[in-house]
Amino acid sequence: MGAGAPRGAGGAGRGPGPGGLRASLAGLTTRGRSFLAAGTAAAVCAYVLGQGELLRVGLLLAALPLVCVLALHRTRHRVAGSRRLTPVRVPAGAEARVQLRVDNVSRLPTGLLMLQDRVPYVLGPRPRFVLDRVEAGGRREVSYRVRSDLRGRYPLGPLQLRLTDPFGLVELTRSFSTYDLLTVVPRTEELAPSRLTGESSGYGDGSRRALALAGDDDVIPRGYRRGDDLRRVHWRSTARYGELMVRREEQPQRSRATVLLDTRAVAFEGAGPDSAFEWAVSAAASTLVHLLERGFAVRLVTDTGSSVPGEGGGFSSGGSESAEASGLMMDTLAVVGHSDGAGLSRAYDALRSGDGGGAGSGGDGLLIAFFGDLDDVQTEMAAKMRGRSGAAVAFVLDPDRWAGRPGGQAEERLHRLRETGWAALAVPPGAAFGDLWRQAGSAPLDAQTSGGRS
Repeated sequence: MGAGAPRGAGGAGRGPGPGGLRASLAGLTTRGRSFLAAGTAAAVCAYVLGQGELLRVGLLLAALPLVCVLALHRTRHRVAGSRRLTPVRVPAGAEARVQLRVDNVSRLPTGLLMLQDRVPYVLGPRPRFVLDRVEAGGRREVSYRVRSDLRGRYPLGPLQLRLTDPFGLVELTRSFSTYDLLTVVPRTEELAPSRLTGESSGYGDGSRRALALAGDDDVIPRGYRRGDDLRRVHWRSTARYGELMVRREEQPQRSRATVLLDTRAVAFEGAGPDSAFEWAVSAAASTLVHLLERGFAVRLVTDTGSSVPGEGGGFSSGGSESAEASGLMMDTLAVVGHSDGAGLSRAYDALRSGDGGGAGSGGDGLLIAFFGDLDDVQTEMAAKMRGRSGAAVAFVLDPDRWAGRPGGQAEERLHRLRETGWAALAVPPGAAFGDLWRQAGSAPLDAQTSGGRS
């Protein structure tokens, strides 16, 4: 492998070859080009004027950068690099640590190396390190930290190595081929237990049944296994099949919840970390984390009709699948942006097509929605989403209030949602979501469970 061509290991991949001599000539620095131009001009003048001593000086000046190019081009190093990103998913405003390692896997020591990692500008300045001579078989490790106040998915890399000659006349850059991704998810807020998640006394027996975590026995019997309780023997099936059959164990049924996020561009104004849309995204993320921690099977639905973790209204499962679904939903919220839609009809269809037990599908699931601006038509559409949910809470962000203008008909639309059974709350600019969550949990039960149905 030619001069400084890195070979991948770990988080970085195989770098490109050193290229031809023309590529090395392109690595001449400003100083090197100046030496070459001055030497050529001096040699031409000396030839025209017949000055032998000036000709020797000119040839020396012109030859020096060319010799450095040739020497650096023929230098053979085999360098491997790796990158370790910890963690790969961080909340907005938190730091992640990036550790770089360079291994000299050749039999010759390297010269001075300049190490540079390419990062997006929102993560901070581009990190650069100068590495002293790396002995044969040796390694060097450096690290830096990145942070972003803006959610998103950001590439780190590729890693670059710079080789220079002692005179600074030539500089060659070699890049590794792979990169890592840092996912910056929305900030989340720890939420207090509330009646919405069935963790506070006085919620009501009917609503508790809607959020119960235990189901009925499966009536389909199975073959007897050693250690089964004989009291679970299903005698009718035993007589039918001619072998001992027992009722299946109780199959737990997890409570279900749907988080609906309105992403319509026409429903929000402004941009940046303090905008209404970012508030809604962060609040939706906090809600998802809280519900998953309470054992709910959860899904995320947007106004476009898309459903996470599964298409067609699928909910998260338990165990390791629940953790995977949580990561998938947070990754989705990390990159979610404004949609071009003008209405909520596709979200309504997604709720209706959900599995049994989901909000709006005939079950008694929990529905929590984050709406932007609602006109009369979309207010009626939101009212229809109430369906047969066990409880439904709407957080409505009025863009007029967030923009500092006098509010319009927001209160009338909140009243309409409450008439149809929503526990609807207005979200003022900069409100703490934890406080609004507690208000939603303390809302009158008739606003959640005994309201009208559309």
